[in-house]
Amino acid sequence: MRPPNFLPTLLSLGPLLLLAPPGARAVFRDEVGHIDYHHQLLGLPRRETTFFHRPRRDDRASLLYTLSDLGVVGAVNPGTGDVVWRQLLSSSFGEDGNRDVTGGGGQGSLSLGDGGFMRAGEGEGWVVSAYGGAVHAWDAVSGRNKFWVGLDNNGGVAVRDLEVMEMTESGPGRKDVLVLSEEEGGDGRGRTATVARRLSAEDGSVVWEFRELTGDAPLQVSTNLERVFVVSLKGAPGAYSLKVSALDTVTGKKLDEMIIGSKADIRGKEDVILVGANSAAPIVAWTDAARKTLWVNVLGTKTRQEFPLPADTVEVEVHAPHLAQSQPHFLVHSKTATGHRAEVYHVDLKTNVVSKAYSLPLLPGPGAFSTSSNGANVYFTRITEDEVILLSSQSHGVLGRWPLKVGDSKASAIHAVSEVVKKGGSEDSYAVRAAAVTDADDWVLIRNGESAWARHEGMSGAVAATFAEIPESEDLARSLEVEAHSNPLQAYIHRVKRHINDLQYLPAWIDSIPSRFMSSVLGKDVPSTSGKLARDSFGFHKLAILATKRGMLYGLDVGNNGRVVWSKRAFSIPRDSKWDVKGIHAHDSTGEVTIVGANNDFVVLKGDTGEIIEAKAPSPEVTTQATALVDTYSGKQLIRIGRDGKIGDLHVYKAPRQTVVTRGAAGEVKGVVFVANGTSSYEATSWTFSPPQGQRIVNIATRPDHDAVASIGRVLGDRTVKYKYLNPNTLVIAAVNDKTQTLTVYLLDTVSGQILFSSQHEGIDPSKPIECAMAENWFVCTYFGQYALRDNTAQTLRGYQIFVADLYESDQANDRGPLGHAPSFSPLDPVDVPTADGMLRPAVISQSYVLSAPLSALQVTQTRQGITSRQVLAYLPESRGIVGIPRAVLEPRRPVGRDPTPAEAEEGLMRYHPAIEIDPKSVITHERDVLGVERILTAPAIVESTSLVLAYGIDVFGTRVVPSFLFDILGKGFNKVALVGTVLALLAGVVVLAPVVKRKQINLRWQAPM
Repeated sequence: MRPPNFLPTLLSLGPLLLLAPPGARAVFRDEVGHIDYHHQLLGLPRRETTFFHRPRRDDRASLLYTLSDLGVVGAVNPGTGDVVWRQLLSSSFGEDGNRDVTGGGGQGSLSLGDGGFMRAGEGEGWVVSAYGGAVHAWDAVSGRNKFWVGLDNNGGVAVRDLEVMEMTESGPGRKDVLVLSEEEGGDGRGRTATVARRLSAEDGSVVWEFRELTGDAPLQVSTNLERVFVVSLKGAPGAYSLKVSALDTVTGKKLDEMIIGSKADIRGKEDVILVGANSAAPIVAWTDAARKTLWVNVLGTKTRQEFPLPADTVEVEVHAPHLAQSQPHFLVHSKTATGHRAEVYHVDLKTNVVSKAYSLPLLPGPGAFSTSSNGANVYFTRITEDEVILLSSQSHGVLGRWPLKVGDSKASAIHAVSEVVKKGGSEDSYAVRAAAVTDADDWVLIRNGESAWARHEGMSGAVAATFAEIPESEDLARSLEVEAHSNPLQAYIHRVKRHINDLQYLPAWIDSIPSRFMSSVLGKDVPSTSGKLARDSFGFHKLAILATKRGMLYGLDVGNNGRVVWSKRAFSIPRDSKWDVKGIHAHDSTGEVTIVGANNDFVVLKGDTGEIIEAKAPSPEVTTQATALVDTYSGKQLIRIGRDGKIGDLHVYKAPRQTVVTRGAAGEVKGVVFVANGTSSYEATSWTFSPPQGQRIVNIATRPDHDAVASIGRVLGDRTVKYKYLNPNTLVIAAVNDKTQTLTVYLLDTVSGQILFSSQHEGIDPSKPIECAMAENWFVCTYFGQYALRDNTAQTLRGYQIFVADLYESDQANDRGPLGHAPSFSPLDPVDVPTADGMLRPAVISQSYVLSAPLSALQVTQTRQGITSRQVLAYLPESRGIVGIPRAVLEPRRPVGRDPTPAEAEEGLMRYHPAIEIDPKSVITHERDVLGVERILTAPAIVESTSLVLAYGIDVFGTRVVPSFLFDILGKGFNKVALVGTVLALLAGVVVLAPVVKRKQINLRWQAPM
């Protein structure tokens, strides 16, 4: 379908806003923070791209800057831990572009470099970052972009390093930027080019460019007042030597080239652990494969110096200052399997000799070191499991020691950055604050040994989530189970005993009456429970269980501002990989949550405490394609779907009772049924759907597991009824043809595999997201495609569109089609219908609308009984908000080219306008800046009016929406105090006036008649 006209005017939007439900038009200010919560996250800070920096030259206060592992650059107030500003550099933390569910694709090795780089010039009011083939300079206070330089024009650029030239000849105060990148050579031999550019700090213009087509692997760039050093790996993988090219700082011309070491020294870039950024650390350091020897070369020389490492070293880090005026001292941090130690080295810039100054003792457990500078002084901060130690780079004397107090957390610091301030005129009084990343994926600030704040940055990068009920006590669950499996007399006796035993809780319940009464008067949902988990009568208090790509699990109390109840690490995931979660399901009866991964891994845990009951670590091989929640004779089960869509034999009590839809090896969709064979059952393919040649499936949508339907028909304005096509065994498939740029939407019957409906859309952009959502008897799909103007059919435009289709049993009102009032029907049995295959197909009414902004992560609200009108929730990636579009706005039956008749207006239909403007009042995130949403979840509450919403990705956001307004509970604005006061006043009046009225009645009886 094509929209007949494009009228993105406010006049066309007027009727939509007037007829939209009140709950969809606004979020009241006093509801912010009461019905919603927002975890504003950055991602896990990386050691190389995190630092303290003064955003203004004359300021004494610093901000904490980072470029996280998710490609988010931002600044944090170190005093409070609040985000000052942030910018998203990556389009998605997990996927790129459209989600191709057939697998494959992805970016090449020269797309994102090594996770990005971030630097700051001392005394400058800007910071600079490089990510994804682009260089950005940001205002250090506001986060506004100062300049942007795109290097990745053809998709073959990977930035390998970024540095700020602390000393230049371009005038006082100017500090230019050096960018080192690896680019496709274009010589036809597959070689890559090493490119170094000097960019002006004023506008990002290229001052000079050095390009060398040698096939070497560039590592880092360094500089001093006279030269720029480009460090590369020369040779083949596994047998590299170190190559240092010296460039002129003014022209960029090569002055010298040095080959350091032999080809057996370095296996890969992971062996090179430091290249000093400036004259304060004019060295390059690397280790051998066995971590037994450390080699150090002073840049500009051709010799290397060798230092032995402890015999049990498993990992080495080198910490050095970045300020040009700092002393050339550095620290080598050696980690062992049970502890850590360090050695401090000094560099003599006159003789280019590196010497060991002193050693720090071996301490048990993990630890972290950080470097800070104050003028020429260099300080090292050591964080152990028990204390924080401040040392000078000059000697081993301890400048400060503080016991580590981080509350009840048992997490240990992995890496940190620090800032040291000398107090007053005292010679031995220092203050140190360190921002450390812990092994629990938290970012904490430690001020003189005490925890100032903690940010749950590990919660970013969530890949799966689910709602879970707060479990009742295990004793009550067991008691109810015993009563359910007993005869009536035994069950009655057991229940009486249980009630007698519950009397022990009566005093506590009586004590809670005042607090519950006051909370009811003040408008709270449930009484205060002192932070304990407790259900409420409205169903607002649930648990949200999140699984992140780093192997972390989190439990949030959604009824208590999204408070983090617990966090657990399920598995240790390597840095260059992610936890691929294929399914998550909460068992409300047992309170357990099951999480299934792609590598034959799984976790079973308690939802209220996070206690892991059972777990299996991921294997190297991918064994699971997807999961499915199916009905079995033993209840709902989450089953694995293996590679090529194979499930395997299952026990008859665990076999699905319905058709399971899987994906085949060639990307086809097939239906699988299980046939009983004694105590086991085997799978059999009942149907197969293969898209036409040239098409690939990009999205599949099904009805939610909870999809309550309040009415089987829709009452029209003339009091007739159009009966809904409510086949639960349907799914929507979106397939694109990249060559013809067409999108085809299929509606399939999952029992028979028959195509019930299809629609084709032309001129689409396959690289942009295409998503669908389905509920009740309708579905929607969004895409970027072309449309024609009604008044000028020769002209076509392209834009974001949304396609909606309603399914009915018949085109005619009061007609249920060929089935009539049949109590049951099987798609496998043909019926007497005027079609070639005898297949009963729905009557489809569809329409398309042009959107003013792209949408992603489509989801439909859910309520307990399905009486409340629906909303389509979607993420706005450009404005970073979540919008709720009322179902009435997307109604495909809206009259085209005319005003609605009185009967249609009574039904709620509006005149069709092809453009849907995103009204700010329909954005449920209001002024919040929600970053990187990948999925949106909805769940019903106990009250029919409300649907719970959880959005996750980089940020985590939750709220409650009321598409048809609050009609079953009193709103927060209801004046309960006035109501109680009125009742009390009436009661007082009755008490006072009752004797007066009684006396008057008695006196009237004694009066003698005249």
